[in-house]
Amino acid sequence: MVKSMTGFGRAQKMVGGRDISVEIKSVNHRYFEFSSRISRAYGFLEEKMKSYTQGFISRGKVDVAVSIQTIEGSGGQVEINRELAKSYIAALRGLGEETGLTDDLSLCAIARFSDIFAVRKTEEDEEEIWAAVKEVADEAIARFVAMRTKEGAKLEEDVLSRLVTIEGLVAKVEERSPQTVEEYRARLYQKLCEVLKDNRVDEQRIVTEAAIFADRVAVAEETVRLRSHIEQFRHIISQDEPVGRKLDFLVQEFNREANTIGSKAQDVAIARVVVDLKSEIEKIREQIQNME
Repeated sequence: MVKSMTGFGRAQKMVGGRDISVEIKSVNHRYFEFSSRISRAYGFLEEKMKSYTQGFISRGKVDVAVSIQTIEGSGGQVEINRELAKSYIAALRGLGEETGLTDDLSLCAIARFSDIFAVRKTEEDEEEIWAAVKEVADEAIARFVAMRTKEGAKLEEDVLSRLVTIEGLVAKVEERSPQTVEEYRARLYQKLCEVLKDNRVDEQRIVTEAAIFADRVAVAEETVRLRSHIEQFRHIISQDEPVGRKLDFLVQEFNREANTIGSKAQDVAIARVVVDLKSEIEKIREQIQNME
């Protein structure tokens, strides 16, 4: 089953008093490349998410974003720097005595000095958090894979239709190739007749020259190999595994055979077919760049 390297999946859910969202997206890349956006407080999740996504993605540039907000409970403990608070109070009262101002200090007034407070984050259970995140990630990855599978089906349909077109072009080459030899023989015979005029034309010489020409422009081996590559392509793309790299290599072989046909066939009609052939191969190559 072909999968596209482009995909997106997102899920958000309340799990264990936490509002968790996971977003997974990917674009084309030759290999597997992972990046993440996770707050520093939950940095331990990065390696876990990397291993998790690799279970579903063999290649592609993957970006994962994880957001965790604690809804239930404070998630931390407030501590007061009592010595610093007392220093503030002493300093303010001393200032009041010096200036003759009224001592109207209150608890609320002291509380405005934020540096006397410190919030100590309650240590959280990493495995518990990972279990909660994975529950949400499972939903996100399911949507992500579904999108890649849907896009992959479109890619597969397109390249298979182009293979049919290529087979039709190969058939044209196979049909035209023998005709070029016969036309060459006829032109050679006519030319010799014009040169020799009343003298008798050596039929054996015509046959020999035509045979040499036929051997030089023969493309049967190339068309047979090209048809073999097409069958191999269909076999590979039907496999339930990542096929992009294999198909990319095979399409290089397509191009090699098409180039050889173009260089050997000394015929305008075949040359035009080869242009169309290479155009279809290039379109397939472009589509393969999107396949996992």
